[in-house]
Amino acid sequence: MLTPRQAVPDLAVETVAGGTFDLASENPEFATLVVFYRGLHCPICATYLKELERLTPEFEKRGVKTVAISSDNEDRARQMAEKVGASTLRFGYGLPLSKAKDWGLFISTSRGSTSIGIDEPALFSEPGVFLVRPDNTLYFSAIQTMPFSRPHFQEMVGALDFVQKSDYPARGEYTGAV
Repeated sequence: MLTPRQAVPDLAVETVAGGTFDLASENPEFATLVVFYRGLHCPICATYLKELERLTPEFEKRGVKTVAISSDNEDRARQMAEKVGASTLRFGYGLPLSKAKDWGLFISTSRGSTSIGIDEPALFSEPGVFLVRPDNTLYFSAIQTMPFSRPHFQEMVGALDFVQKSDYPARGEYTGAV
């Protein structure tokens, strides 16, 4: 399990726009918002990522860089980026499932074709949302076992205003005996 205020695992994937997203090379003013999504087959992911695309400029104003990552191959990731209308949101692809597990993501098996007629991969990760500080420590995380009930990006934008104004620390850092 990842712990707030502690280092997150390495994370580097190729991007649809070309080049590599490498979390260790990010240099955000406040944090990097890493959003792991299920893949092209997930209509809920597309809706969710459209909202992130819309709000990416608001995150940027608050010193937060954004990236959406899946274990999909390049073609499927490109199709998702097109479906979302991505112009500011970066899309990474080819996340190894072993790396997804390092991040605490749940792995699911295929149930065949989804409601939108796209086959699920044999194995894929379920969603996770992470805010990672410039020193590569965890600030916030939310991990799901299902495609629904994810953090709302608009609420996160508002929370960032409070967090930054109040210099609010990452919470959940205690790992001692209880």
